Amino acid sequence: MSTLFEKIIAREIPAKIEYEDGQCIVIHDIDPQAPTHFLVIPKKMIARVGEAQPDDAMLIGHLLLTAASVAKSLNLEGGFRVVINNGKDGGEAVPHLHVHVLGGRPMAWPPG
Repeated sequence: MSTLFEKIIAREIPAKIEYEDGQCIVIHDIDPQAPTHFLVIPKKMIARVGEAQPDDAMLIGHLLLTAASVAKSLNLEGGFRVVINNGKDGGEAVPHLHVHVLGGRPMAWPPG
């Protein structure tokens, strides 16, 4: 059974796509928690960061560099937050690794 994100990558479900390359897709979150809230999703299925393997290191690095690049393109020079949820207690809603990027307002600490 495909995850929500696999269906978006396959264009079976529509999404507002901000960026895409051979390794990942960047979409705007449908329930934004900040004025700017997008997700960086690898095209390779990895259930969660806690299950990533050593050979996923370059892909995970690519996700973070893509997050920074897209944040810059969306004028988040004042700062942004990067979040990766892992497991139920970590707030994971979709079992497919993805990076949340939130910006456009000051972020509070602690976050949750």
